[in-house]
Amino acid sequence: MEKAVSEVKVSSIFIYPVKSCRGISVSEAPVTPTGFRWDRQWLVVNYKGRAYTQRVEPKLALVEVQLPNEAVLENWEPTKSSYLVLKAPGMDVLKVSLSTPQEIADGVSVWEWSGAALDEGADASKWFSDYLGKPSRLVRFNAASETRPVEPEYAPGHQIMFSDMYPYMLSSQGSLDALNELLKEPIPVNRFRPNILVNGCEPFSEDLWTDIRIDKLTFQGVKLCSRCKVPTINQATGIAGTEPTNTLKKIRSDAVLRPTGKQQGRVYFGQHLVWRDSVTGGVKGNVVKVGDLVYVLKMVSSANEAAA
Repeated sequence: MEKAVSEVKVSSIFIYPVKSCRGISVSEAPVTPTGFRWDRQWLVVNYKGRAYTQRVEPKLALVEVQLPNEAVLENWEPTKSSYLVLKAPGMDVLKVSLSTPQEIADGVSVWEWSGAALDEGADASKWFSDYLGKPSRLVRFNAASETRPVEPEYAPGHQIMFSDMYPYMLSSQGSLDALNELLKEPIPVNRFRPNILVNGCEPFSEDLWTDIRIDKLTFQGVKLCSRCKVPTINQATGIAGTEPTNTLKKIRSDAVLRPTGKQQGRVYFGQHLVWRDSVTGGVKGNVVKVGDLVYVLKMVSSANEAAA
């Protein structure tokens, strides 16, 4: 039986248009099969076409990203005067047209995927090359010609653009608060780069959610989100430390959460989601808004039973 678990609500929504650059907090966002609209559509690559991320270029954390305010409205389409605007310390403002670029960049790769992407041109290339101090290009996912499937054993039929792993990542304020109680210096939620932050549930209860409904849209909880180096990078300075990973190893490792499962030396925070309605035909009004109620439709009894 579905239930609004003690009035769990969406408290924040974040999109990250350029992978590994700063996110944007929005009051609503259109839902698409590959993630919120505009999320991880762009990628910074090196001279070989290989993706840069904060793991190796933490300065990307300081790149501020702006979209037109109306870009998050459902069915909005860009005009010739619509721009993605990028700012970074010591750099002039870069304006990238939201119109589809005509140049193709072949041999773009991110993790296991490689393919062609849309090249955003010389100005964007020079801007990122100057900022990072090495040859770079800005590319955009070419949804007209490319597909990037997620792991078929967990969510067959679903796809992403330049996200890691899955289209959506959800975490809870309760989990962040519980972690911060154990840290000498509390951290903000931007360390974990979720798309959806919810409030009103017990810490880490999102581990257990396998089917949820946000307003009228249904999502599947696919697997726990294993964390890399990025949460240790201060998103205001680009400087890495040892927390929260050291503390997560004590309370959120697979040895703690999944003692009977395969031990992979991982730590977990958050839950990967896919949008169920995108496979079954969808509904009109595909928007998630801050304040939407979250209903848990199905759950497992412990993190040991959750996929990871």
